[in-house]
Amino acid sequence: MPAKKILIIGPSWVGDMVLAHSLFQLLKAQHPDTVIDVAAPAWTLPLLARMPEVDRAIALPFKHGQLALLERIRFGRSLKSNGYSQTILLVNSLKSAILPFAAGIAQRTGFLGECRHGLLNDIRPLDKSRLPRTVDRFVALGMDHHTQALPQIANPKLAADHANALRVLEKHGITQPAQKVLGLCPGAEYGEAKRWPAEYYAEVANKALNQGWQVWLFGSDKDIAVTATINDLVRGRCQDWGGKTNLGEAIDLMSLCDTVISNDSGLMHVAAALDKKLIAIYGSSDPHHTPPMHPDAVVEYLGLSCSPCFKRECPLGHLNCLKQITPAAVSSHLNLGMNTGLHIEQPGHNPRS
Repeated sequence: MPAKKILIIGPSWVGDMVLAHSLFQLLKAQHPDTVIDVAAPAWTLPLLARMPEVDRAIALPFKHGQLALLERIRFGRSLKSNGYSQTILLVNSLKSAILPFAAGIAQRTGFLGECRHGLLNDIRPLDKSRLPRTVDRFVALGMDHHTQALPQIANPKLAADHANALRVLEKHGITQPAQKVLGLCPGAEYGEAKRWPAEYYAEVANKALNQGWQVWLFGSDKDIAVTATINDLVRGRCQDWGGKTNLGEAIDLMSLCDTVISNDSGLMHVAAALDKKLIAIYGSSDPHHTPPMHPDAVVEYLGLSCSPCFKRECPLGHLNCLKQITPAAVSSHLNLGMNTGLHIEQPGHNPRS
């Protein structure tokens, strides 16, 4: 009997794609010969390359938010010859269901989402009380339709490319660190209400630097301003990778870190999947919905009466959910001396006045 071939329509967010690895592990555990192909936006492919369970990653050529109906139909038809027996949709949009329908895949599994009757023929009920976490929902789609109880969910695991990390260091004239490395991920593409203040990150960085650690700053092109601000506040003593690496390089470099401090972002989930000691900082989002999948991860979340609001910017204008998480509280998880950091002056502050 030929191996079962499954096409996964993967999510667009980095964090969600990391969480999808729990589903891929389940599918392989159920049937080790299963072939898993994943179709997703091109920027997620470095993640898939570091998931051994994925046989093929297929870059979707569509722009974010674009319907591109005819293009999706043509692309789906181009996949007909691949012999998929099932597709699992991890995206709930109408447009995501067009491609597998056009590909003529016999079993098309997903939650109902945006009125996808007809496009899907294996529609699963989404009981948010039974499936509170994103990872629960992904894994449930890999179970038999009649199975109610979820199995023990395997944590995502990324297989970093150590040789590539060394190549990136060499390209930038940096030797492999002999001391501990603290990775800081101060960005969050969703918005300001998920970003711990840059000056707080800088205060923690100073304490680590003064204890002999290296501090590496991670971020995409969109995070260059915040990583540069943090590095300026610590007098240029960090290694600022903001905008200098692609996602694959960032993953491999992060594998060299001892500890990572991150906002609730895609890189937070990457750090957890790399088995790093992780301190995750939550503001407007909910750690019960998208927690870091690591048993030893530390979550800093205040759970204020206004939290979680899930807004991009604080609707009350104070951002207390993040500002009241102090650098001292976060530093305490690193076993650093609490009075070793340099004082960071605020603009216009005169310590002698």
